[in-house]
Order: sequence, then C-alpha cells, then structure tokens
Amino acid sequence: MEELCISACCNLPEENLKTIEAFAAAEESEVGRQVLEMILENHRLAAREQRPACQDTGLAVVFLELGQDVRIERGDLVAAINEGVRRGYEKGYLRKSVVSEPLFERKNTCDNTPAIIHTDIVPGSELKITLAPKGGGAENM
Repeated sequence: MEELCISACCNLPEENLKTIEAFAAAEESEVGRQVLEMILENHRLAAREQRPACQDTGLAVVFLELGQDVRIERGDLVAAINEGVRRGYEKGYLRKSVVSEPLFERKNTCDNTPAIIHTDIVPGSELKITLAPKGGGAENM
C-alpha cells in the first residue's frame, strides 16, 4: 500500500501517456499542442524523480476486490491499508489533506488517513487493491 500510494501519484500509466502523445500529435492549435507537451514533460519528470505529478495528491480512495475465499489472518485489513497510506504519504512527501471531522473542527489528521475504502466481494481466493488518489478539484470517480 505504501508503494502503491507513491506510484499512483508519481507514475502515469503508459497507456495514458501514449493517449496524450497521440492527442498532442493531432492537435492543430500550437498553444494546445504546447499544453499537452507540458503535461507529458511534467509526468516524465514526476516518474523520473519519483515526485508527485500534481501538488494535490488528494484523498486515498481504495477499491478492494476481495475474493469470497480469502481469509485475513493476524490483523485488520482496514488498519493495514491505513498504515500503508500513512507510510506512503510520509515517505513520498505527498500532501496530507484529510481532516478528522469535516463539519466543524476540520483538524488535519497529518497522515492522510483514514482512506476511503470501497469493497466488492467477488468469487475466488484473491485480493486485488486499486488506489485512485482523489484530488480536491477532480471528478475522476
């Protein structure tokens, strides 16, 4: 989970990079092409330096596909996920944005926990974890 947090904020999937490259190549506007090329350069630099591509690394939104035959031993899966998020946001120098009580006090937890965890119970004996950092301005869910 720790490495997944860092990777998700620093590495854009190759498929996405290729799509942006294709749009840049097809862009008719010089300004539009330059913007897309800057986005690509930003992501290449983020990957090379292993630093976030965006300053808003957001909330850690976790999607679990938990096989119905999976048995979790010696611990709490939610606690383990939150510990991994805490470590990843610290080690990766990722911005900590979560508040413990959002309505009145709005006190930052200073470790970006708790993560938002969505769980699907699926057939089988595997556990798949997907992380989507949710920035404050993004509607990517």
